[in-house]
Amino acid sequence: MTVQTSSDRKLKQVTDYIGADTMTAQVDSVLDRMRDPYPTRLAKPLDTLWLERQEGVVRGSVDEGPLSQAQLDEFERKGFLFEPGFISGEELDELRRQLSELLNCDDFRGRDFSITEPDSQEIRSLFAVHYLSERFATLASDERLVGRVRQILGGDAYVHQSRINYKPGFEGKGFSWHSDFETWHAEDGMPAMHAVSASIVLTDNHEFNGPLMLIPGSHRVFVPCLGETPGDHHRQSLKRQEFGVPGREALRELVTRHGIEAPKGAAGGLLLFDCNTLHGSNANMSPDPRSNVFFVYNRGDNACVEPFAARRRRPNFLAHSPDEPWAPEG
Repeated sequence: MTVQTSSDRKLKQVTDYIGADTMTAQVDSVLDRMRDPYPTRLAKPLDTLWLERQEGVVRGSVDEGPLSQAQLDEFERKGFLFEPGFISGEELDELRRQLSELLNCDDFRGRDFSITEPDSQEIRSLFAVHYLSERFATLASDERLVGRVRQILGGDAYVHQSRINYKPGFEGKGFSWHSDFETWHAEDGMPAMHAVSASIVLTDNHEFNGPLMLIPGSHRVFVPCLGETPGDHHRQSLKRQEFGVPGREALRELVTRHGIEAPKGAAGGLLLFDCNTLHGSNANMSPDPRSNVFFVYNRGDNACVEPFAARRRRPNFLAHSPDEPWAPEG
């Protein structure tokens, strides 16, 4: 006698719906969503504030890279690690010159990969910078970065996204609290939490120019968000995010448990943080600009599939595929 399991019944429902002749790839896609451990962009809240993380955090060992056991333990515990003085001297000066050249390039203004402040034409974010700049491409593949990433992720990775973030003095707006993974899962189709961000600060970060704030320990839970993803959501969210923002009750509880930290310091510091660590920033109220170059590394076996909570994937300047080149159109 053959016993039909619930998985068998789900498979039959799916194949009946889409037709056997096209089932192979589509069944895998549909079933992935049926067992998605990180549902988000929901019509109504779940009966819990958050869901437990399914993946490990640090998956390499102290013998596999430059980070010490104490540093790996801190990343495991907090979901981020700040290393002051990662880059200095002429190397830092060169990166800052390259930053200025990119931000002042008239050819980039008005392009889809160049995001301006909501109330001005000041560039807020410039994406795909490791394709726009040979210098930043070299930095993205630098073993000092890649070795740390490999050590945390436990395997080789590719650049899922790169960008420059810039907050001009007095005018730079803040970023709402969010988990990057929630967006990448919902809108890019990143399956699991096997990604880490590397942010190198290129101007001094202090408490008055809108430094990045993180909730330590928040990487261990996933906070589902409410509201169906609008079409072409990236056009709005990159200026002011309204969907993919965690609820205040969950934020209040996580901050009560873990607090908030804002790594600050001189230009040249490196911030590594887990893809699911909740973070945000205030507006820049000072005359001092704040800028950083930002590389997202995704483990090679975690390449994006179809989005889990959007009608279609975002443009590839926001979500690169492994070994797929990108160049600006036009």
